[in-house]
Formats: sequence, C-alpha cells, structure tokens
Amino acid sequence: MRVKNPNVVILGAGYGGLMTTVKLQKSLGVNEANITLVNKNDYHYQTTWLHETAAGTIHHDQTRIPLKDVVNMSKVNFVQDTVVEIKPDEKKVKLENSELDYDILVVGLGFEPATFGIPGLEENAFMINDINSSRLIREHLEHNFAMYHNEEEKNPARLNIVVGGGGFTGIEFVGELANRIPELCEEYDIDKAQVRIINVEGAPTVLPGFDPELVEYAMNSLEARGVEFITGALLKEAKPESIVYEKDGKQVEIPTLTTVWAAGVRANSIVEKSGFENNRGKVEVRKDMRAPEYDDVFVIGDCALIWNGERPFPPTAQIAIQQSATVAHNVKALVQGHTDLESFEFNSLGTLASLGHNDAVGVIMNDRKIFGWKATFMKKMSDNRYLLKLGGVGLMLKKGKFNFFY
Repeated sequence: MRVKNPNVVILGAGYGGLMTTVKLQKSLGVNEANITLVNKNDYHYQTTWLHETAAGTIHHDQTRIPLKDVVNMSKVNFVQDTVVEIKPDEKKVKLENSELDYDILVVGLGFEPATFGIPGLEENAFMINDINSSRLIREHLEHNFAMYHNEEEKNPARLNIVVGGGGFTGIEFVGELANRIPELCEEYDIDKAQVRIINVEGAPTVLPGFDPELVEYAMNSLEARGVEFITGALLKEAKPESIVYEKDGKQVEIPTLTTVWAAGVRANSIVEKSGFENNRGKVEVRKDMRAPEYDDVFVIGDCALIWNGERPFPPTAQIAIQQSATVAHNVKALVQGHTDLESFEFNSLGTLASLGHNDAVGVIMNDRKIFGWKATFMKKMSDNRYLLKLGGVGLMLKKGKFNFFY
C-alpha cells in the first residue's frame, strides 16, 4: 500500500547520504514526500581531503562544505543531531535529542576507526576521522616543531612522525607531510635531516593490491622526499612517547610523540548495534541497495557491503557517489508506488592516489597507468567533478583545486 507523503529519512551527510539528498530534492516534489536529512554537523566534509587538512597543506575550510550551500532547506528538513540507534522493526530512529519516524530510511553513517585491539592506539595515536581530528594533528605537528628549540634538552621524538598503515590514506598523508615538513623546518629553524617520516605497513608492500610498477614509483617519489618505509612490520603497541613494531620476529621501538593511525576503518557500529543482519559490521545489501530483511531500508557507502567476485569492493567516495544514483532512483520509485527497482552496477572510473600536491599515481580508463603531473591533474579534475555534481559550477569554483602547475 502506498503511503501518502511518506517520511524519507537520510542518516549521514557523507558522500552517499548527501548526494542522495541532493538528487531527491531535485526529483521529488514537496507534495510527494517529506525528506529529512540527519547529520551531527551542519556541514559536509570531503573525507578524501582530510589527510591534506591533517598535514596542514590545505585549510580546513576548503575541506568543509556548509549543507545550506547544497541542500534546499525549503524542500529538505535538516536535523542537526547524532544518531544513537535505529529501530527497524518500529520504523524509528533514536537521536540524542529526539526520535524520528520513517517510511523509507537511507543509512549512510560512514566509518569509524578499527584499531584491531592494538594496545595504546586509542589513547596515544591520532586518527584522520573528520575535520576536528585532522586539525588536531596539524596543530600537534606545529606544537612539536615549535617546542623543539624551547626545551633545554632537545627531544628527537618531537621530530619523528610515525604513520601506521601504507594503504591509500597512509600514503596520501605521508605525501602531504613530505611537502609540509620543509615549510615547518624553515619556519621553526630546524634542520630537515633531523625530521623522520616513518610509514609502518604490515603487508610486504605499501598500497597492497595496487599495480606493482606504480607502487615502486610511489615509494621512490616519497623516499626521495625523506619518507622511510618499514614493510612486513606489525604495530604491536603505541606508547605515549614511542611505538613498538615487530618485523622478522624482532621487536623494535621508535621514540615518537606523533603516531597517526591510518590502517583500518569499519562501518559505523550503530549499524551492528541496531540489529541489522551484517557481515563484520556491514550490511550485505541486495542488488537494489536495500537491507536483506527490510524493504524500506537502504544502506549506502561505508556501511554497505557489495561483493566484487570473491572480494568486497573497497569503501571509496567513488562507489558511494555512484550508489547514490541507484538509491535516489529507488527511493523515488517506492514513493511513487512502483515496485520495479534498479540494480546497482559499479562502473570503476579508475583509482588515483596523490603523493603530495604535485605528484600522484593512478590507473584510469581500462587499466591505463599514469603517474606524475598527468595523475595529479586527473586527481584534481576528479575532485572538481564531484563538486560540480554536488553543487554546480559555483561550488566547484569556490572549493575546487585549480593549482595544476605547482
């Protein structure tokens, strides 16, 4: 039975949730459905730019997009609050300050860090989770450089930066650090040779699963700018003033006051706590992006699990943005009483990893490998394309990246 003016509730204004909202506000009339977007902040942030905010190579305001700039507040009811629990059997969402009823729900609650039970990580390591945690890293780095000459006894741990994890986030972050450190050294009168950027990765190589030729290029580029790689090494403990890793059966301790953990995320734990059928915290969605046991719940982005043969697709911004087209189409179909829903098919446009603002590696268009300036150009164009899709030319010109030649 079709509900008149159904309540469509979207949880989370990340890539998937926000793009779904923007598409629905264009395709559904105000008399067709009541759309509510719930987010704990009144802005959307570009998760894929947070490593730049953390290193201090871009200002956090460039990473942040006020929701009022892209959401039509006369068509969408925005609730700034934190989701506590979803009650799918009652069709309710419990927030910190209120409760919402829904007829159709879109869950796009994003990720949280996975620490794999490593002692001391939660207490002593920084995480690149959101704008505030990224700003904290930037300020912490500046504080340590400023303190170095202000103590009677020089403490090398202040200038040792350890990044746990050699996946995309870890590598992109050390790339930005490699650009930022010379500026910090000049500002605080520190010899660059005294600074160490150390990347610790458990796999035999960084960027596991990526093209080996491009991995070698990335490592050479970063090593030339002072990054040290310790691969095949497991982080065993994060202490307040050091980390301990194990490699080849031996434990090694590195003094550091800056440990940044970039080696694992999991779906928001609210999904699991709310009783959804899940696989390691993620909902294994049907082809139409709905939860297996609920016809009125869609799951998108980091909270959704979709298989690519024997392995799940990695949770990227690209896949979340593509999912939003399917989810928005299917929500509209349900609102209008249709039962023929679209299946989601991922069309990979390639994978790009930046190595700082003027270097990158990537695979685009049918496995074509690119690196250097070409890859940097494509990466920035890809970022700008998202802004164009989200908020038009105005948003792209305001927040986009156009520093192609430096």
